[in-house]
Amino acid sequence: MKKVLLLLMFAGLFSACEDVVEVELEEAESRLIVDAILQWEKGTDGTSQTIKLSRTRGFFDQEPIPVSEAVISVTKASGEEFIFNETDPGEYVTTNFIPELEELYELRLELDGDVYTAEEILKPVVEIDSIEQNNEGGFTGEDIELKAFYNDPQGIENYYLFKYFTPFLAFPEFSTFDDEFNDGNRIFGLFADEDIEPGMDIRIQLHGISEDYFNFLEILLAQAGSAGGPFETQPATVRGNIKNVNDDEELIFGYFGLSEVDQVIYTVQ
Repeated sequence: MKKVLLLLMFAGLFSACEDVVEVELEEAESRLIVDAILQWEKGTDGTSQTIKLSRTRGFFDQEPIPVSEAVISVTKASGEEFIFNETDPGEYVTTNFIPELEELYELRLELDGDVYTAEEILKPVVEIDSIEQNNEGGFTGEDIELKAFYNDPQGIENYYLFKYFTPFLAFPEFSTFDDEFNDGNRIFGLFADEDIEPGMDIRIQLHGISEDYFNFLEILLAQAGSAGGPFETQPATVRGNIKNVNDDEELIFGYFGLSEVDQVIYTVQ
């Protein structure tokens, strides 16, 4: 009986000491996120393109906030204009885009009385010519390692983005390359992970990107790591090429870029 009384006393003591602590978090200003990477996959006409708009979310919010009722267009230097219509909240689509390599394109976005613009050139890319698998890769020598080879064109500055899509990653893994020290050589992108298993299909994409987009991604991936989308909420201020014509100080997350893309789906042996 004494033991029971002591336990009840201790239980009452601890419950009496419980306090509700309310943490007040400073709310940062909501920022516009523009996911405007237009991709022309080899072997397709590239007419269907999508741009996504959202705003940064609060600390306790689970999903980004889609942005509707924007007016979006992309115009070629030759004057051809492509209108992006909202098909789902925050998602704007065109089905008549005309991709042309090394052509200059301008993004124009009108939202809540503000106008946002950016310019970029559609960059070409070479083909992935082979995939090599090494079953003794990674830091431990026990991971499956994949090398995607391509031949860099000689005498031309080239910048590349690899994306690796797997069944076990929520977002593709990113890696960037340039040909400063490998001009005209056969180069490879490397992907290794302890969760790669035989029978898995790994989708590998090689993008041709501009030098400006390359520099933007280098900074962004160094801060956030390669896993995760580059247009998720950023850990620090990384300015892309999209600007508010009425307010140079406004920070917009995201980038307007255009890439030719080569894609290979490799089944792990």
